Amino acid sequence: METSRRRLLLALAGTAGAAMAGPAFAQGTAFPTRPIKIVVPFTPGSGSDNSARYFGDQLATQLGQAVVVENKPGANGIIALQQVKNAPADGYMLLLASNSPMAVNPLTIKDLGYDSVKDYKPVSGLTRGMNVVVVSNDSPFASIEALLAASKTKSLTVGTYSAGYQLAAAWLANVAGGDFTNVPYKGQAPIMTDVIGNQLDFALVDLGGAMPLIKGGKLRPLAVSGEARNPDLPSVPTIREKGFNEYVQYSWVSFYVRSQTPDDVTAKLAEALQKTLATEDARAFVRKSGAELMPYPPEKMQRFHLEEIARFRKIAAIANIKPE
Repeated sequence: METSRRRLLLALAGTAGAAMAGPAFAQGTAFPTRPIKIVVPFTPGSGSDNSARYFGDQLATQLGQAVVVENKPGANGIIALQQVKNAPADGYMLLLASNSPMAVNPLTIKDLGYDSVKDYKPVSGLTRGMNVVVVSNDSPFASIEALLAASKTKSLTVGTYSAGYQLAAAWLANVAGGDFTNVPYKGQAPIMTDVIGNQLDFALVDLGGAMPLIKGGKLRPLAVSGEARNPDLPSVPTIREKGFNEYVQYSWVSFYVRSQTPDDVTAKLAEALQKTLATEDARAFVRKSGAELMPYPPEKMQRFHLEEIARFRKIAAIANIKPE
């Protein structure tokens, strides 16, 4: 009798467990059932925005749902990150984040209102690209050497649109012994307009976003921040080859979701992105923008994120940048 009772209880427990597991599994496999939104902390026209739109289109194809990009620039990305932090943790709102809000803001801004490690988790690394120093075509600076020499006698205005670029500019001024006055913008496009119009002495920005204007003959590139020259701009030197061996800087972008997002939802998004990143079409996209793929799955992207915080902490110390 006791044995029969025990079997009945086990059977009922198994049935209940299956009933509980069934809907959860179905919910996981059904994702997504409605459009997905990608929030971008920068204005349209930046390299980050271009990446969000390209990979958003690929996600839509892979997942069979519309993907909408929403630009939320301002406050060094804080507005966008707060929006995602306050959204439901269901995978329907992705954050297209760069090194600036995820690795630099925590070192340069007090009272952020978010923790880039605890509040978000990576879905997939996407791309990384060099920075570029650009001036107008009628600028008096024909070379990076001329620009840096001038900065030793007077402060030069530099346009940047995030804490990451501001830190990179401060680092360059520090190692070169010059002086720059940072002029912050909400995005790259208005910086390009003001450089072309000689409202700024120069800009330090994403190469991918600047490449169309460089190739169109509207901007003069003086130097790039990569380990080696960009193959599409073979005559443009790296900063490191001008005697600043430690100066190597890349800007990267990655998709994140809220850290409480279910693992099966995160995994489905990550799988779709990994498939896209393995295609020739994705490789062609990044080549066109002067960047390179960074196809890191979630675990690798998380390790890289932590390494970047440590790296930028050292740079901030060198440039004497402290949280404000």
